[in-house]
Amino acid sequence: MVGRTAKWRSRGASEGAPLLHVEVADTFLRRFLGLIGRKAIAPSHALLIVPCSGVQMCFMRFAIDVVFLKRREGGESWQVIKVAHKLQPWFGISICMDADAVLEMSWGEAKRLGMEAGMIWEEMQHSK
Repeated sequence: MVGRTAKWRSRGASEGAPLLHVEVADTFLRRFLGLIGRKAIAPSHALLIVPCSGVQMCFMRFAIDVVFLKRREGGESWQVIKVAHKLQPWFGISICMDADAVLEMSWGEAKRLGMEAGMIWEEMQHSK
């Protein structure tokens, strides 16, 4: 079940900087399922769960990084407020009460993309 998709880039990044391909989970069912049932998520891809301020890893098959985001004015950009690295399948849990949304991505992607608190990510284009 794939929702709306978008391409994101960090603010101030050069034109050739890596894009993040984001699938949006913004309905009850999509948020509830998240990445459950998937065997993996591709590099440079993430699932945006909105609204969301916490994740649990029950029924997951692989470790993930979770990036907690706060929506910025205008709604097209997001500020990273917390990064949780390598949440383990079945046992991982992470919460950030100030978050408006989370990005779930393969373990190691947050580090590869240089994600850290304070970083701003902007939606470059989207499709339905």
